[in-house]
Amino acid sequence: MGTKFSRQGHLKTKPVGDLHGYHKFLHYVTNSFFLRNLVSKSRRRMLVGGYDLDMSYITERLLAMSYPAERMRAMYRNPLWQVKNVLDTRHPGRYKVYNLCIEENYDPLHFHGRVEVYPFDDNHVPPLSMVKHFCESIYSWLSHDPQNIAVIHCMAGKGRTGLMVCAYLVYSGMTADEALQLYANRRTINNNGVTIPSQRRYVRYWSEVLSFTRGKLNGPPEVLLPTTNARELHRIRLYDTVNINSVFFVVLEMQEIHGQHYRPSIEVGRSCCRQIKQGYHRNNSPRYYVSYGEHDMSHGEPVSPRIVMQMDTEKPSIYQKRCLGYCFEKPLQVTGDLRVIFYEKLIGGRLFYVCFNTYFIKGSLLQFSLRDLDKVGNKGKSICGPSFCLELFFGPTNAVQQ
Repeated sequence: MGTKFSRQGHLKTKPVGDLHGYHKFLHYVTNSFFLRNLVSKSRRRMLVGGYDLDMSYITERLLAMSYPAERMRAMYRNPLWQVKNVLDTRHPGRYKVYNLCIEENYDPLHFHGRVEVYPFDDNHVPPLSMVKHFCESIYSWLSHDPQNIAVIHCMAGKGRTGLMVCAYLVYSGMTADEALQLYANRRTINNNGVTIPSQRRYVRYWSEVLSFTRGKLNGPPEVLLPTTNARELHRIRLYDTVNINSVFFVVLEMQEIHGQHYRPSIEVGRSCCRQIKQGYHRNNSPRYYVSYGEHDMSHGEPVSPRIVMQMDTEKPSIYQKRCLGYCFEKPLQVTGDLRVIFYEKLIGGRLFYVCFNTYFIKGSLLQFSLRDLDKVGNKGKSICGPSFCLELFFGPTNAVQQ
């Protein structure tokens, strides 16, 4: 400590005075309110026990905060020792910490071993099975003692934290909109809580799989997780694009790992959307399908198939404005949680992305406006006209091409 090698390879010792000054500077920065306030941006902070911490009570029993950091990261995140002192003072023996980070971790013994980890990627969404385990764990912990509280954090303590906090609020009986609004009010000073559209979408997905029994008081809802619902992705199209002639895309699917909450995203397809010009026609484009509905064969009884026809009714809009599209020569089989990322170039230059679950696709078309897409930067906005729309066309469930 305190030594370094010069360019010539000789050992050079830092003067004792310099070491003392360095430690003083590090101590000053670690306790600097300015740097932490700069990083926390619009998130609410608490002045408690002489500490200025990035944390907020969403309810009396749910506490959201940013990552409890050690060493250099503590200069701009919540110092772990300060978080520990506050929790041990205000809620001695009555708190459990829920860590949502995949990128960082710490020793659970810092919080007396009361730590559970539900990791998923930053700016991304979790599988609904993870949300189920998370909500059931919090419900069990809070039900064990009326003084118990749950402390939830990711890295910044906003997006992933907000998604999971809102999921538990919905599990407790709120609507998705009520939960999102409460979190926005309690966690931020500008009323912008969960801002990533796909994360908000998954809070609403979660609300759709919960069933509250009438007349049942103070009990958890029944969770009806989506069944495996494989779909065939036939086409990706971007309507009303400007200033660009092609857009690359990658389709990723969450992969289940037995015994783990975390599901990494693996690539299942990629290609390039190019400009659709008048007169373009695909002779092998599917036109008719034989389709069996989701519940048609559940009782083993013979049923009549439904005839579903794909009609190219959008041709006028294609020819009025620039449209980029790609049709898969062989339909892409996809299941469960997907993320489709769009790039300006084959390598780098991300424009935006979107996350969704195949179970919640109604019919065959899935459409997203600009406000429904995630992480749309200036470059992404610059290629989208006023009536921009991202469209994904899927074959009907259990369809057979005719």
